[in-house]
Amino acid sequence: MSQDRSFIKSGRNTIIHKDRKLDLVIVNGEEHPRIKVTANGLEPFKEELPKNRRDAKERYLDVVYITSADVFSEEKQLLFIQSLDGREYKVDYSKVGTKLFVRIHQDSYL
Repeated sequence: MSQDRSFIKSGRNTIIHKDRKLDLVIVNGEEHPRIKVTANGLEPFKEELPKNRRDAKERYLDVVYITSADVFSEEKQLLFIQSLDGREYKVDYSKVGTKLFVRIHQDSYL
């Protein structure tokens, strides 16, 4: 199933965005804010989640449920996201609401 997804999971807490045509929506449990991964970096996702995969594809999105069995099977406190802009972002869910919540971890991982 993961071969048709627009991301690759790496290690225990890294998501690598691989498809420029689709944005990723990172969902890490119900209480954490959702993050949209675009070709130009990360931004908050404030819209309603798509109801199914077809609805997501029509909106050019791929929803990544961190807690699903085919991703990491549990909520993550710390998540690294490699975006198509050549940066790796560190998302620290213990720092929600501060400027340390999402920050550039590595400026060029390529």
